[in-house]
Amino acid sequence: MQAYIDALTSRGAFAEFFTDDVTIDIVGGGQTAQGRAAVEGMIRFVHEQAFDGRAEVKCLLMDGNRAAVEADFVGRHVAEFAGIPATGRELRVPYSVVYDLDGSRIAALRIYGFASGLMQAISG
Repeated sequence: MQAYIDALTSRGAFAEFFTDDVTIDIVGGGQTAQGRAAVEGMIRFVHEQAFDGRAEVKCLLMDGNRAAVEADFVGRHVAEFAGIPATGRELRVPYSVVYDLDGSRIAALRIYGFASGLMQAISG
């Protein structure tokens, strides 16, 4: 997990840590994707296209085939997101992710607090 987090925060090759059929669910936001390329694309869109952002990890917990991260998404809103044109606003949005693991690979990501936090940060 630490190698994945390092790759994610450095905008490196983090998709190599996913299973082929990995899923992502942004809980409360209604966005889901399945498959390595689709999940990577969703994450890169948020981090590198709609926002110039990065995760600042505060805590990583692991227990068997599960892991959890508490983090802040820190960045600037630079392109349209959810129908809202770029605002240029700097933001810091707390969120958490629960991971299902399959051996050394990530099989599922469930992200909590992210969608509502981003929308609040860019719209008000």
